[in-house]
Order: sequence, then structure tokens, then C-alpha cells
Amino acid sequence: MTTSPDRAPLTRDFFDRCVLEVAPDLLGRTLVRHSAGGTIELRLTEVEAYAGEVDPGSHAYRGRTPRNSVMFGPPGHTYVYFTYGMWHCLNLVCGPEGRASGVLLRAGEIDVGVGLARERRISARSDKELAKGPARLATALDVDRELNGSDLFDGPAPALSVLHGTPPPRDLVRSGPRTGVGGDGAHQPWRFWIDGDPTVSPYRAHAPRHRASRRTT
Repeated sequence: MTTSPDRAPLTRDFFDRCVLEVAPDLLGRTLVRHSAGGTIELRLTEVEAYAGEVDPGSHAYRGRTPRNSVMFGPPGHTYVYFTYGMWHCLNLVCGPEGRASGVLLRAGEIDVGVGLARERRISARSDKELAKGPARLATALDVDRELNGSDLFDGPAPALSVLHGTPPPRDLVRSGPRTGVGGDGAHQPWRFWIDGDPTVSPYRAHAPRHRASRRTT
């Protein structure tokens, strides 16, 4: 049986590129989450790029630590972090190996497994809000730190994988400052989204906190 082009998995080489190439190229791709509860498929509509040791907004800006080590590769793995003592956020590591970078998955539209996502996101007022924001996305997909370092290419049915999907026309791809990033990284136009898509989260500028917990990758 022939697999349709949109159902073909992305290759590791896709992720073994500069993060500023990978991030916008992830829009429209299909993120698949396999779990004991069932399968969810999500069309990615919003992402942010983080460039590691050259990016003040990145967890890896000051070098490798036990927390961020997975960001240094190899590409095609997941980096999951816990923020504000409440939420998890999911990132996809891109290459080359040894140079930390990753893409934060900010939002998407759930195409398969809506009922399962609703069980996890009971506060969502509509299906468009199920994964509208990085914490909501991770919650809907049941992503936590146990998935940190997962390989997208680990066997025929990995916990997380990315299919080719249907990338949007280039004239619908927008870019702008990253949400909630302050300091020297505040104005980098490294947030990418599909223009007009109702699942894209609202932009919020950085707001200093008394006990700030870094939420970027």
C-alpha cells in the first residue's frame, strides 16, 4: 500500500538544518502523539525558534547544563521543560549536533483525537482552543518531562513524530517577535505563524516577574 505524500514522515535530515530554516518549515506539518490513551494528530500553526548559545532568549545561551543537554543534539529529539511550576512546553531539537537549538511548538489545530484532547483540556471553550498556546498544546497531547529526549525516529510508532502534512503557501507565513521574551532577545522576529489561522495564540510582550522562571527554549 502506497503512503500518500502528506502522510510520509519527515526525515532526520529535515531537522539537521539551521533553526531559522526548520521553524517556518514546520508550519502545516502534522505532529502525531501516540500514547496509551490513543492517538492525536495536530496541524502545526505557530512556532518559535531558539538559537542556543547565540540567543539570549534560549535556555542554552550560557552553555550546556543537565537541564538543557538534549538541546545540543542529535537533531530530531524532543526537549520538554517545566515552567512556572505549572506547565510543560514541547520543543523539537534541530541541528547540527553539538550546537544547541530548538523550535518551541506554540499552537496547532487538532485533526485526529479531538475527544481525547478535550478530556485533557476540559477548560477549552472550543476545539480551536485545545492547543492554542504552548502549555495548552503540551497538555492536550499529554506531554511531560518523561518525554524529554524522545527520538522522533524511534521505531515504527514513536511517542511523538512529525509527518509531511501540507505546508501553507509562503505568502501566508508571518514572522514577528517571540512571545514573552525580554532583554537582548526581545526583538528577534523568530516567531512564525500561519496568517489568519484561528488556532494561533495571541502575542504578548515580555512582562517582568518578581520570581521569573525562564520559559523559553
